[in-house]
Amino acid sequence: MPPRLTRLLYFAMAANREFADYCCELLSSAGPCVPKRMFGGWGISTGGLTIGIIADLGSGDKLWLKADDATRGVMEAAGCERFTYTSTKNGEAVTRGMNYYSAPEDAMEAPHAMAPWARIALDCALKAKASPAKTRRIKSKPTGKTKMPKVSGAK
Repeated sequence: MPPRLTRLLYFAMAANREFADYCCELLSSAGPCVPKRMFGGWGISTGGLTIGIIADLGSGDKLWLKADDATRGVMEAAGCERFTYTSTKNGEAVTRGMNYYSAPEDAMEAPHAMAPWARIALDCALKAKASPAKTRRIKSKPTGKTKMPKVSGAK
C-alpha cells in the first residue's frame, strides 16, 4: 500500500477512534465503556454487555443504542431512527433491522443529556442477556468417517 494511502487510512481510523472514545464518555453513566472494532465500525460495551454500536449507514458515523420491543416507542417518539440495512435473499433485496436506534441529537451534546438513554440501552442489554438466545439449528452432515472409541488393553 502506498505510504500516502496508509497515512490517510490511519487518520480516518484515528478520527473514528476519537468518536468512539467520545461516545464512551457520553455513555459513561451506564458504567465504564470500552470501544472495540467490529465489522468496520465499533461496538461499545460495559461489563461485557454491548449497549451501543457506531456504524456509518451512508450519512457518516452515528451512535446507535441498544433497544428492544418495550423501548421502541420511546425511541421513536424521541425521533430516533431504527438501524436498518439491506441484504439479499434468493437474489432479491431485503431490508432488515436490528434492535438499535440512533441516539437523540440533543443527547449527543453531553453525558448528563445521554444518561437516561444510556440507562435504557443498558437495561435492554441486560434483558437480552437474561433471555434465552434464539438459535438456528444446523444439521450436521455425516462425513462417512467413524471414529472408534479406544478400549483399554487394546493395541
